[in-house]
Amino acid sequence: MTPAPQHHTAPAGGPGTYRDKWGIPHLWAETADELAFLQGLNAGTDRSWQIELERWRSEGRTAEILGVDAIPWDRFARQTRLDDTARRCFENLDAGTQRWCVQYVAGVDQALTNGHRRGPEFEESGCEPEPWNPWTPLGVFLVHHILFSTFPNKLFRAHIARTLGDDAVNLFSIEAPVWSGSNAWAAHGSTTASALPLIAGDPHRLLELPGVYQQIRLACPEFDAIGFAFPGVPGLPHFAHTGDTAWAITNAMADYQDLFVEELRRVSDTFGERIEARGAEVWEPVVVSSQTITVRGGEPVPVEIIETARGPVISGTPDGGALSLRFPARVEGRMGFEALLPLLRSRSVSEVETAFDAWVEPVNSVVAADVSGSVRHFVAGLVPQRNPANRRLPAPAFSARHGWEGQYVALPRTEIQQFAVSANDRHAGGGDAVAMEFAPAHRALRIRALLESTPGPLTVDAMRAIHMDTLLGPWPLFRSVLTGLDPEDLSREAKELRSLLLIWDGRMDADSHSAAVFAAWRGSMVQRLVGHSAFAPLNEPTGYSPLFGPWLSVASRIGFALETLLVRGSELGINVGVEASAALEVVALEESMLNGAAWGDRHKLLPVHVLPGPLASSAPTADLSGDTGCVLCTESLPGVEDRSFRGPVARYVWDLADRRNSRWIVPFGASGTPGHQHFSDQLPLWTNGELAPVVTDWPELTKDHL
Repeated sequence: MTPAPQHHTAPAGGPGTYRDKWGIPHLWAETADELAFLQGLNAGTDRSWQIELERWRSEGRTAEILGVDAIPWDRFARQTRLDDTARRCFENLDAGTQRWCVQYVAGVDQALTNGHRRGPEFEESGCEPEPWNPWTPLGVFLVHHILFSTFPNKLFRAHIARTLGDDAVNLFSIEAPVWSGSNAWAAHGSTTASALPLIAGDPHRLLELPGVYQQIRLACPEFDAIGFAFPGVPGLPHFAHTGDTAWAITNAMADYQDLFVEELRRVSDTFGERIEARGAEVWEPVVVSSQTITVRGGEPVPVEIIETARGPVISGTPDGGALSLRFPARVEGRMGFEALLPLLRSRSVSEVETAFDAWVEPVNSVVAADVSGSVRHFVAGLVPQRNPANRRLPAPAFSARHGWEGQYVALPRTEIQQFAVSANDRHAGGGDAVAMEFAPAHRALRIRALLESTPGPLTVDAMRAIHMDTLLGPWPLFRSVLTGLDPEDLSREAKELRSLLLIWDGRMDADSHSAAVFAAWRGSMVQRLVGHSAFAPLNEPTGYSPLFGPWLSVASRIGFALETLLVRGSELGINVGVEASAALEVVALEESMLNGAAWGDRHKLLPVHVLPGPLASSAPTADLSGDTGCVLCTESLPGVEDRSFRGPVARYVWDLADRRNSRWIVPFGASGTPGHQHFSDQLPLWTNGELAPVVTDWPELTKDHL
């Protein structure tokens, strides 16, 4: 039986935007639709440049503003038909969700009418915001996640197979995917001081400036939710607390996108000219169109857009072939926006789970709890049933054995009696049924160990402390490599560094000299392996778009796969001991390593701002603790870049006993406007692992009067 609707108390000042001391917006409206309008108005005001840039990305128009460097993205966005997919998904929405999205867009456009869509980035780039299409929020969400899954990894595996041979693929693919790091965990009330559940976590993405997540409260007589929104997208898809329920997600690491090797031919006959693709039985017609990318300061660029029965063609290959991309949102004509309003209205874990039944992509690992004490962990989204070989490499389009079967994998659901931990790991993501590889288990095992070893019942502060744990998960493996080195083969300086590391506790603290020595040694090993003859063929051109450069960087991929290569490098003729000793000798020649340099001197925050120039060069920074293998996963690229440009883009603790005890933080601030008092005022708290209180009492907030 569905509980009766709640009637939440309105603020004395009536509908509008209220703010706490951090400038975080708290919105009140009389209906859900009016609230969507208010959320759009706020996004257009607080995050004007950010949401417009995402809109241009979704339409493949960033080169109009950013110039020739943006052409690869625009070509990809148009070839992938992102805007068309967003429009199609919008048209398939139920009437209520569609109206709600339209109201959000109306709010964004009202900000434009009110003259609030300003910012120094517009002035620096010489452009202006424009009215939105009704489907633009869906396009913005798609932009955030089209590269969030596995298909770029398949490009690199294909490159390995071509250059090193098929057997070498697994050396880069065993529990070492690119770009993971998110954590979420839940504690059942039987383990907490309040006897009701706690949920905590920290999503990891690019540390963009302004941040990808916006703290916000969405309240009306029907519901009252606090959480993190994507600016440009209505609702709170990933992390929220409604008062009755709370939920959090991590990337399940599921494989739900396929690449197909297409054989295309151009045909000319009495019916005219056309392109055909080789299917499983016959040559099939394809959909072809052309568009032109306008380039600031450059010549227009024509783009041929081809879509086969598998999906849009996104890339050529070195042998002249083509690759098409098949993904559920394009196939199904929906993305999961149907879940967003039911999530805000949810009053039980069962209702949260039912809402997520409509989810499509990205596939998420969800932990949820409610005030009755129920805690649940489940995986939400669509993972197509098909040949498992599709997960490893691009599949032949003409083979019926590799086609999608039209069914989707049944995903796991578990009632939790003690702890749920989700850290992009195999156990939390659903295992072999959904993917070939996941993140290493280090973070998940460490979080569970910390939960189980906390003295006394768990509290908000105990959950908060877990966020900042700096113990390096793979340190025992690296230590075993050091132990295996013969000190008699080392110089005096290298021998001293080895001794220093062997007594190190493995914590990547910003003020730790030993952590800096370790990172330098690890980076030197990566660089030596990059130059090793075994990997020389990988330096051949891939033939793929420069857009995929981060996934195709040989140095970066060796850094990510270093743990595997230390164990299995001999299969490629690599003497790990020789390389480790030589790397240690390189570090021994670094004056900073001999003079007490700390990890934080090398491991600094590197915010990403799309518009280069004065705005980017004046971005805030900080010395950071943590590393890729820590719960505090402030990622770097060993051997390439010690600064961190990926990390926790939000942190939170949701208390189901009393929402006012909940805490949250973002790396920078509530405002997206450089120079604003709330542009980066949360950074000191974020750096130190502190969280800001969640304020829910309206009299403690100040109303905007714009």
